[in-house]
Amino acid sequence: MNPHEALTEIATLLERERASRYKSKAFRAAADAIAGLTDDELRDAASLRRRKGVGDSTFAVIQEALAGDVPSYLVDLRERAGVERTSTLRTLLRGDLHSHSEWSDGLTSIELMAAAGRALGHEYLALTDHSPRLRVANGLSPERLRAQRDLVAAESGDGFTLLWAIEVDILEDGGLDQEPELLDQLDVVVASAHSKLRMERRPMTRRLVEAVSDPRVDVLGHVTGRLVEGSRGTRPPSTFEPTPVFEACAAHGVAVEINSRPERQDPPDELMTLALELGCLFSIDSDAHAPGQLSLIDYGAERAERLGVPPERIVTTWPLARVREWTATRKVDAS
Repeated sequence: MNPHEALTEIATLLERERASRYKSKAFRAAADAIAGLTDDELRDAASLRRRKGVGDSTFAVIQEALAGDVPSYLVDLRERAGVERTSTLRTLLRGDLHSHSEWSDGLTSIELMAAAGRALGHEYLALTDHSPRLRVANGLSPERLRAQRDLVAAESGDGFTLLWAIEVDILEDGGLDQEPELLDQLDVVVASAHSKLRMERRPMTRRLVEAVSDPRVDVLGHVTGRLVEGSRGTRPPSTFEPTPVFEACAAHGVAVEINSRPERQDPPDELMTLALELGCLFSIDSDAHAPGQLSLIDYGAERAERLGVPPERIVTTWPLARVREWTATRKVDAS
């Protein structure tokens, strides 16, 4: 097995299972450290040991791969990952409208995120780093967001498009945490609440309705903010009246995100069913913070299929041209 491919696959699988970010970064660093080396150079154990980025675990993986074996570390990860999760709906997904890079709280570069999206066969991927108020996630100032534009554009080509986008924080009054003129220029705007999640029911309802009524918003992200498992512990869902929120989404053409992260599973089944009954659009998104997490859309597709969400109501089954038409129509309404 190719040592570089083995290290990269291990990093990807660690990311998918949301393991410690330090583990996945260590394997990506080792892959970078040996990129371009010949097998003879890799077999020079003394030199390889001295190479920055190669530690005991990664050295062992390289040696097993050079011997023609699948490294035991990779075998264990593949077994934990289990059989690939598939559904008919998953095969219809063309893209993903929610992902992060190291510019905010993601683990890797824009280039690696784009490469992973292309490798999955995506037609498009939206890079939605956080907005300024979310300092804990290194949210982007207007200047930093503008600086991303050319880097994002450079990753498009050969049938793949990286969309210049944002996950904008919904403020307490329902406003959006970014300059309106800049939001107008973006390809996609995902709006999510990240603070004051324990607001009283009525003000939280007004907050969400106000946000999705802004024609600059395309997707309502992880609507309840709940956490149901994982290293961050659990968190109950926000309390709000879902009917007026989803009615506003339907009226304004805003897609309700089906957040695919296993620790979120947001919205809960009963709210997804209500949004379906009220005529909402949906967006199955990974909310990936690393390349290996882009494949988490498997989980979102399974949930949507189980609950009977029609593919035509899921914007991420649409071709890019139709997605652009949908978001452009909303931005015209803002002008």
